[in-house]
Amino acid sequence: MRMYSPVRPCTNGWIPRTCLFRALTTSETPLSLNTRAADIPGTGLTQLSPSILLRCTILDSKGSIKTISGVFKKSELCSHHGLEPRDLRKIDSRVPNLVPTILARKSGILVNVLHIRAMVKSDAVLLFDGYNTDARLHTSFVYSLEHNLRQNASSMPYEFRALESILASVLDALRSELSWLRIVVDDLLESLEDDIDREKLRMLLQISRKLNGFLSRSRGIKVAVTEVLESDEDMALMYLTAAEKGEPKTRNSNLQELELLLESFEKQVEEVIYEIDQIYANVNNTQEIVELILDSNRNRLLTLDLGTSIVTLGVSAATLFVGLFGMNLTSHLEEHPYAFYGMSAIAYIMAVVVTVAGLRRLSRLRRIGLSVGGSSNPGDLGINASRKPDAHLVSHARAWWWRENQFRAMQRQHSQQRAKEHLWSMQYPMPPDPPTAVAEGAETPLDPAELTAEPSPHGQQKELKKPSSHKDME
Repeated sequence: MRMYSPVRPCTNGWIPRTCLFRALTTSETPLSLNTRAADIPGTGLTQLSPSILLRCTILDSKGSIKTISGVFKKSELCSHHGLEPRDLRKIDSRVPNLVPTILARKSGILVNVLHIRAMVKSDAVLLFDGYNTDARLHTSFVYSLEHNLRQNASSMPYEFRALESILASVLDALRSELSWLRIVVDDLLESLEDDIDREKLRMLLQISRKLNGFLSRSRGIKVAVTEVLESDEDMALMYLTAAEKGEPKTRNSNLQELELLLESFEKQVEEVIYEIDQIYANVNNTQEIVELILDSNRNRLLTLDLGTSIVTLGVSAATLFVGLFGMNLTSHLEEHPYAFYGMSAIAYIMAVVVTVAGLRRLSRLRRIGLSVGGSSNPGDLGINASRKPDAHLVSHARAWWWRENQFRAMQRQHSQQRAKEHLWSMQYPMPPDPPTAVAEGAETPLDPAELTAEPSPHGQQKELKKPSSHKDME
């Protein structure tokens, strides 16, 4: 019997030499290197070819394995299980699919999550061979699925027991990968505290990429489960046993059993995502700290280079006089007894002055602060180039101090005035105010002074003056 070797079509319609070799071993039609992938039987890109084969393991209603890695035609699977060709494209083992999907159909539930590609029916489970899956995870999942399907005493229907096993296996895979990543990240971060080298930085970059991919897969799983929870029609279609008994569920039916199952899985996936976010944030913070440390070391090296250049500049300035007196020209200082000592002192002083001035300027530029100074030079932004404050800053400070003193004086004067009024009111209490009157058709009460005031010649009311002192009251 000839075994089938799947051919992976490329996106541009052409197939590589390795795929062409596999097709040559299974096809009866002679092929060449110029043959397009769509012309090879079993490699149709858009149409469903009857010769496309899939491998799957079938478990019966009692949880026993009926077929192990059986080879079936894709067209036969669609006709026998009432599926459309587009439904099987999601779980086609030839093409790796990174987007997790959970599809509800009348004949079954299609699941494509991580290493599991399965079709759950009311009395059978079809496990399709995955693409580059872990044999250990697949074996443990099959054993767990067999154990759960054989529990006839459970109140859950057959399809929900199978779905629970699938979700539990997916969650175990997520947690195992999370544990491995946590151990690797902790060891790497501890090693970076002692020494930072090129190899560790490369490993940190790889770990960051793996965490990003793992986080994307986990969020995709959560999105797939959330989409099912938000669609009552899909959840109603997942009650396959009830539909087979002639009691199909509707969107208005009680779907609590399936909803609790999916919500529990969703919460556990959220916990995994939260832990991934914490690890990813720790890695990002470490990367930022490493970048700051490397930048600081680079700045130190640049400072050392600038310091050396400044010292070299000072020495070069001193050698200027040496070069001048080294020329074969008459300067009339050759016979002077102190000319040599004087020129040497001048050269030495000039070298020291240039070096000290350059180093002081460099130290001012390196003195960085968080506050932005008022210098008009854009290069001095955020750099305290001098300890002496600017003139306009001093003027602003003096103006602020004067306004603050004026405000405090006004507050003291106001408090003294209020204290005097309070003492006066205690000695000479004011009579109670008359009741307020409300004008007809008005929403707010009128002031008594406005009611008793005499009209002015211009048609306006004259305001009553309230006593503000002892003389006014007398």
